[in-house]
Amino acid sequence: MTISLVTGGNRGIGLEVCRQLAARGHEVLLGARSPEKAARAAADAGATPVRLDVTSPGDIERVAAEVEHLDVLVNNAAITYDTWQRAVTADLGVVREAAETNLYGPWLLTQSLLPALRRSRHPRIVNVSSEAASLASLGGGTPAYTSSKVALNALTRMLAAELRADGVLVNAVCPGWVATDMGGPGGRPVADGAASVVWAATLPDDGPTGGFFRDGRPLPW
Repeated sequence: MTISLVTGGNRGIGLEVCRQLAARGHEVLLGARSPEKAARAAADAGATPVRLDVTSPGDIERVAAEVEHLDVLVNNAAITYDTWQRAVTADLGVVREAAETNLYGPWLLTQSLLPALRRSRHPRIVNVSSEAASLASLGGGTPAYTSSKVALNALTRMLAAELRADGVLVNAVCPGWVATDMGGPGGRPVADGAASVVWAATLPDDGPTGGFFRDGRPLPW
């Protein structure tokens, strides 16, 4: 049985990733800050609810103690698509808050779950990012969200390099502009964005690591 943990799994892309992984036969641990929301979403997705606020070291420590074996970690939880801000006038409190969830949370969770991932024969880490974080096309706007995702991309490269010898494949994935609560209306179907994440979560052992992808195709860093 392949065991997968998805953070921010109670809605949007995270919930659909849980559904798709469960449909592939994975035992899915659906992480969410609210136990009630986790339970409702898990019942819908065929998953097991896990109370997990990635900004809570206590939650992360508890989950790491409970999960002895893990095959796939999907760092999906994210906040603050701050379209109302510009870098020149940004509220840095908002930027710091976004970084706690979008960068430091995945970082600490990954560190804490590495013993469980190393027990897997096919360990995978997927960091859900955004093409907004591509330096090749970076412009202004959404400074909290964009800067935190740029840093998450950098973390992806570092983890991939350091874990390559352990056989852990680590990749960043942009699901695209998806019609979710954060993305707003007009985006592509949630199932398509989630499929992009699931692709990276189910790579073969000779698959890429340290890459940035959408729909299985490389994106410029």
